[in-house]
Amino acid sequence: MSRAKTILAASLIVTLVAIGFALPAHAGEVEDRNTANVVAFYDMVFNQRDVDGAITKYIGDEYIQHNPFVADGIDGFRDGITGWLNSDASIHAEIVRTVAEGNLVVTHVRSLSAEGESAVMDIFRLDDAGKIIEHWDVAQPVPAEQAHDNTMF
Repeated sequence: MSRAKTILAASLIVTLVAIGFALPAHAGEVEDRNTANVVAFYDMVFNQRDVDGAITKYIGDEYIQHNPFVADGIDGFRDGITGWLNSDASIHAEIVRTVAEGNLVVTHVRSLSAEGESAVMDIFRLDDAGKIIEHWDVAQPVPAEQAHDNTMF
């Protein structure tokens, strides 16, 4: 490409960015944003117990729930999680690791409560704006004894 064409292309990009045209995200930018949103959402809900704040900031207009014990939708999430948090003041969650691909974020969580310690895997799907719009989870209690020396975390 000639120098003139390079300068023209660079000027066009600067102009588009200046007027608010969004350039495509670089590889990893979407995953980084989505992971940060999910981690902040998780902390706000389980450790800060600010369910309404988390809903306002991190959940999209629609919310699809796959947990069989929680009703679908935003109100279903609010009712289910608030009831659970209110039943046990000792509930605390520690995200041990995250995995992200595109609009999906997976968390591997150490969940602590009066009932004991559990290993939890959550899958969140986020929309193009980085809002949570779908959720799946599986959980199992951490046993006192295991058939090996590995941990669940």
